[in-house]
Formats: sequence, C-alpha cells, structure tokens
Amino acid sequence: MTENYIRFKKQREVGEIITDTFRFLRENYRLLLKMIFRVTGPVFLIVLLALAYYSYLTIDTLENPLLFINTGQNMTMIAVAFLVLLFSLLVFYVLLYETILHFIHSYVLNQGIIKETQVLEGIKSDFGSMLGLLLLGSMITGFGLMLCLLPGIYLWVPFALAPASLVFARLPLLDAINHTFSLLKDHWWISFFSLVVMVLLVYIIGLIFQAPMLIYFFFKSLTSAQAGSVADPSTMLDWVYVVFNVISSLAQYLLSSIVIIAIAFIYYNLDEKKNFTGSYEIISNLGSPDKH
Repeated sequence: MTENYIRFKKQREVGEIITDTFRFLRENYRLLLKMIFRVTGPVFLIVLLALAYYSYLTIDTLENPLLFINTGQNMTMIAVAFLVLLFSLLVFYVLLYETILHFIHSYVLNQGIIKETQVLEGIKSDFGSMLGLLLLGSMITGFGLMLCLLPGIYLWVPFALAPASLVFARLPLLDAINHTFSLLKDHWWISFFSLVVMVLLVYIIGLIFQAPMLIYFFFKSLTSAQAGSVADPSTMLDWVYVVFNVISSLAQYLLSSIVIIAIAFIYYNLDEKKNFTGSYEIISNLGSPDKH
C-alpha cells in the first residue's frame, strides 16, 4: 500500500466525496494525464480539428448568408463537419471514461499502485460495452427529458453511475445498469446532490477558461456598436474568437475528468452502504501484515 493511498471502499458524505475527488486528482494527475493523452490523444486531435473547421464554416456562412441560402454551398461541409465532431466527441468520451475508471480500478486493486498494462487491457476489453452504455444512456435520458423533465433527471443519475458499475463490478452492459439501479435504491437523493455539486464546481472552474473568450466578445461588441455594424453577426465572430472558443471547449472536455473521478467515489459509497465491501475486505485482511 502506498503512503498516500486513498481508500475508495468506504462510506462518505457529500463533502468528503468532493474533498477526496480533488485530493485523488492532486496526487495522481501526472500519471492520469499521461494515460489520458496516451489513450485519447489521436481522437482528441480530431475533436480539435473538427471543432475549428466547424467554427470556420459557421463564420463563412455568416459572412456569405445569401450564397449559403441560394446555393447551399456550405451545407454538405457543415453537416459532415458536425457529424465528424459529434462522432469524435463520442469516441473521446468513451475512451476518457474508460481511462479514468480503469485507472482507478487498478489503483484500488493494487492499493495505490497503477499498472498501465492493466489499464490498457481493461480499456480494450470494455470499449464496445462502454460505447453502447453511453449511447443507450444518452438516448434514454434525452428521451426522458423531452417527454417530461423529471423522468429525465431521475434517469440521469443511474446512467451517470452505470459506467462505474461496468468497470468496477465487471458486469455486462444491461447487468451494470440493473446493478446501478439496485445500488441507488434509498440513496438516489444523496447521489443526485453529489453529482449536481460536482457538475456545478466543474462548470465554475470552466468559466476561468471561458473568461478570455467572453472578454474578447464584450470588447468586440463595443467596437462593432461604435462602428454601427452590431447588427451584422459576422463582425462579432472572427478567428480570435474561434481560437478562444476552441480552447475553452477543450478545457471543458478535460475538466469533465473531475466528474468521472467523483462518479467513482459515489459508486463506492453506494456499494459500501449496500454491500459493506470495504468493511468485509478490512476484516478479511486483518492479520495480514503485507496488506497494511
């Protein structure tokens, strides 16, 4: 066991989940970032290029609206760019979830030591299941939100935690979903509150990266208003704005890693409340010097 080992398998209050999430990130961010960029790097680059190209086409369309309406010159390219961006983002998030959750799984199994080969093998074996889970969860939650807001919010919590069940409990897709619903029984509210707090914290942190874009847009608006061209949307958007937008968007993608780490702590909190996995593990390890 490493000196700064954080025991995941224990019950935690919301404040402890937040504190331990940032503590885990602070103590492991170097290796974790290395693994994230190693696994997601190529896809992350495609996301960057697709986002920049999509933004460029949007500006070009705003600058030449009549040409776009009359000839549909950019319609196909915009559709292709959007689909590439959407698909690459999906693959990126699948790999991001897998990298972080398998990183934590290796950390827990080896009591603070991360085995990179173990992480990579887990990513390969679970890619299809994680892809299916994220797609299914997005569609069902989205349908619930469109049908009525409350069902969508209710379903968001189990489908947000289901990837942890898939990796940590080593369950197939549907069993992972059922397992998550079982864990959430009588504990939905605290899990919901924990997720909302973490999402809000990450959003607030993300505003730091959005600040340059917002400041630039503000001064650009003032300049356009003085020049009398504020009604022309193309004057509000240029390459500087696009660069700031791409940087802030990519920062948000990476900052979502914090929420995924929190999901792991929430999962183990629920598992401990229901199954006492960590308590039984401690009892079974009593008298074993190498485990302490």
